[in-house]
Amino acid sequence: MSDVILAPAMIRAPFKENNTLGVIAGGGTMPLMVVDRAKRAGRRVVVLGLREWANPVLQDMADAFYWCSVSRFGRHLRLLAREGAYRTILAGSVKKSDMYGRFRILRNLPDLTTLRLWFFRVPDKRTDSILRTVADMMAERGIHMEHCVKYCMDAMASEGVLTRLGPTAAQERDIEFGWPVAKEMGRLDIGQSIAVKEQEIIAVEAIEGTDRMIERAGRLCRQGGWALIKVAKPNQDMRFDVPTVGPDTIENLRAHGARMLVIEADKTFIVEQEEMIARADRYGMIIVVRRDAEGPQES
Repeated sequence: MSDVILAPAMIRAPFKENNTLGVIAGGGTMPLMVVDRAKRAGRRVVVLGLREWANPVLQDMADAFYWCSVSRFGRHLRLLAREGAYRTILAGSVKKSDMYGRFRILRNLPDLTTLRLWFFRVPDKRTDSILRTVADMMAERGIHMEHCVKYCMDAMASEGVLTRLGPTAAQERDIEFGWPVAKEMGRLDIGQSIAVKEQEIIAVEAIEGTDRMIERAGRLCRQGGWALIKVAKPNQDMRFDVPTVGPDTIENLRAHGARMLVIEADKTFIVEQEEMIARADRYGMIIVVRRDAEGPQES
């Protein structure tokens, strides 16, 4: 990307401090946890719920709520500024693959701000590139994007084996084999997860997301017994796209023949941890939380 394009991102509006927190909410349980914890911390919470993804329950939880299209970023900026949400969190999932379906232009008709972002500001269409550009454009309007786990640090994974069962020697070899591969995939911003069995890569996550990759791995390895390794990117930006797992992850893994889940300590957000572990124990699955050998990475 040229210096001419980069220059506007360096101009930041003065930041204003107040008690209002904005939450741009995608799918899943994470936005509900963020809103609940932020309100407990005494913040006034304004939620922009992304249509097709955000949970309608957020309407009752938020102090102010607006339905928004993912492709109407100009509206996002106007609403956040009007509500005084100068600190904002991006929480929850958006299935990027859904945005490449038929009639995508009609379903996600972009406004001018989004068109400028998409065609003139982002250097490529990888997730990190898009989200970092979004954060820069917000900063230009005086809106600071905060770490998405700021109010939920107790939900971050701690190192160790979480389940009653631990990995066998063969499974340990799969972890050692697959971990650096998953990390390299993250470095390239291709995906966060890989499926491994007997030191063979069965499937790699790309635009379809982890859940669909799990389904694909199950079809490719019908005898089961494989492991999902899900990691943060090197130098993970904790403002967005933090690896997330929960009870639904365990159900999906079980349905498609996986035996082990391996995640990264201090970089993975766990939804309903006690329930996730209970289900894994019930199904005889293994959950390993590993710290990266290179140590904690700065975001």
